[in-house]
Amino acid sequence: MSNHVFRRAGVLAATVAATGLLGAGIASAHVTANVYGAQPAKGGYGTIFFRVPNEDPNLGTVKVEIDVKPEYGIGSLRTKPIPGWTAEVSKEKLPQPLTTASGAKITEAVAKVVWTAQPGTKIGANEFQEFEISGGALPSNVDQLEFPAVQTYEGGKVVNWNQPTPPSGEEPEHPAPTVKLAAAESSGHGGHTQTAPAADANAEAAAGQDNTARWLGGAGLVVGALGLGIGAGAVLRSRGQRRPAGKTEGSK
Repeated sequence: MSNHVFRRAGVLAATVAATGLLGAGIASAHVTANVYGAQPAKGGYGTIFFRVPNEDPNLGTVKVEIDVKPEYGIGSLRTKPIPGWTAEVSKEKLPQPLTTASGAKITEAVAKVVWTAQPGTKIGANEFQEFEISGGALPSNVDQLEFPAVQTYEGGKVVNWNQPTPPSGEEPEHPAPTVKLAAAESSGHGGHTQTAPAADANAEAAAGQDNTARWLGGAGLVVGALGLGIGAGAVLRSRGQRRPAGKTEGSK
């Protein structure tokens, strides 16, 4: 195979990689709600983090507000400490008490979480920050949680991420962060088995390691075959160079 073909293959691979990176950047250019591992279950407890990218090249993000619908009936919520940021969780009294999947009565529910940057702290250009919450009990009568968000920049610029995604699935310009809920579990804390995500994660990790080992093994066989071919060719060339001119192997 000529060097020209190798150069073309390298350029193609670099182009595909660059396209993938650009696509990932475009897809993550809005505030999103995410989870690590398995989705939280209906009626259980879970951890959710909000990834907030800074989209303004000149202004930094200094405040992030997440609305938690009171009708979800989430009675307890904690935030993960972030250096340089303060967090405040506020609740709202419910018109009517709610009963969770475990039978607990909720008269006040979490309504808002606000992170505010301390002086000298911000999310700068080409940066993002993750804001994590953990709590429950999560509602058992919805398939997903929707968290309208407000992103405030330096100077008072505000961007609202509160548009629901229509049934067609076409994403709006400023979609509200959402998290899908898994079916309720029959055991565990608040109806959610906490050990299931760990087991799933271990299984996925093992499968990934197995696939990687097989790929590397296959690649090793290919490289070995190429090495044998190159070595054999070198031996044949060296024999041809040592053979006297005008004689064949059968001549004396």
